[in-house]
Amino acid sequence: MQYESERIEYKSQMIDDIYKEVIAFANTNGGVIYIGIDDKGKLIGIDNVDETYTRLTNGIRDAIAPDVTLFVRYILQNNKVIQIEVGEGSYKPYYLKSKGMKPNGVYVRQGASSVQASLDQIRRMIKDSDGDVFEEMRTATQELSFEEAERAFKRYKVDFSEEKYIALGLRNIHDDQYTNLAMILSDQCQHTTKIAVFGDEANITFKDAKEFGGSIFKQLDDSYAYLMLCNRTAATFKGLERVELSDYPEDALREALLNALVHRDYSYSGSIIINVNDSCIEFISLGGLLPGLSADDIRSGISQPRNRKLAEIFHRLRLIESYGTGIRKIYALYKDCALQPRIEVTTNTFKLVLPNMNVSGAVSESMPETTEKVPGVITPQMKTVIDYLAEYGEMTDEDLQELLNIKKTRAYLLARQMNENGLIDIIGRGAAKKYLLK
Repeated sequence: MQYESERIEYKSQMIDDIYKEVIAFANTNGGVIYIGIDDKGKLIGIDNVDETYTRLTNGIRDAIAPDVTLFVRYILQNNKVIQIEVGEGSYKPYYLKSKGMKPNGVYVRQGASSVQASLDQIRRMIKDSDGDVFEEMRTATQELSFEEAERAFKRYKVDFSEEKYIALGLRNIHDDQYTNLAMILSDQCQHTTKIAVFGDEANITFKDAKEFGGSIFKQLDDSYAYLMLCNRTAATFKGLERVELSDYPEDALREALLNALVHRDYSYSGSIIINVNDSCIEFISLGGLLPGLSADDIRSGISQPRNRKLAEIFHRLRLIESYGTGIRKIYALYKDCALQPRIEVTTNTFKLVLPNMNVSGAVSESMPETTEKVPGVITPQMKTVIDYLAEYGEMTDEDLQELLNIKKTRAYLLARQMNENGLIDIIGRGAAKKYLLK
């Protein structure tokens, strides 16, 4: 008599638990399930063979994803026992549709038992089945929403209907599951962008820090808006002519940020890091250069996208032009600057450094010799604050938030920028803090 083992399972009667056994065998090395034999190996027989057979075949077809029926064969023994031969599946992991591709829905065979798979086991099965291209692999998180992506596609007048998901690469063609690319675009994106502002060139003394999450489109908008708050404007004089120059060209900030978001290696869980100090901004993304590329190749405009489908989406939305043009554009914007952008590459990181054009020594000799900081553009929000202060004389943090209908962090950043641009004074700290016109 054979006992239950890694490849043999007995069931006295048909119960829903049978689907877990089928999944476990399909996710491991295959096996055989006998219905009508108890766990001691004793023949019990099935009460109603026809009803059990119909329920079994329909259930395996409907309860398990992806479709495992190709690897399942049924044999009726003496009209008393149903033998289910389950082969190892080729599109793992198989899982209960009602639970999803999570540990409580994915099972593997361990000895004579079927147990829940770990997250690492699930990821390994996905990689083995889908290949090494991260954006094309199925994501373990299938409960996704796309509010930010829908807004971005609508803004650029590109169709984002569900019928387009497979063509865009958001769903796979085998079982209509979401891919990692979908996760990156979704509101549930697990990757983030961290921006830190330092008071020294060694990046030790923190002045401010912000972490932006959510859809990659939201991270793009939020990170760019924050970087523009850090981008001051200076006035230079060439004879009697007054010339205004930002610390960083806006297009350079945009291209550097897009490069970090589009080309980072999303198989790493870490964040994009952007360090800001008075002399430069560093954009650090995970994932070194792809094999065969060098830093000189990148500077020359040669590009091999790591995330091809993500790059195609950004190109379709006209956020990027063609591969490799962003880095060339950045160097072109710095052609008259004494200090040039730098690319530093390690095995697992890519760093792009933009020099501050207004730092002493950064501007070429052809540029003016005297420089003074002047207020930047007065935005509509700033104008509203100025008008309020002109009428009422002062305002608190709460007044500012209520006036502009903004949150505390945004109010703090706006007030700081207005103070640095010479528009308002900040008196006191904490609850006693007030804002006055200069």
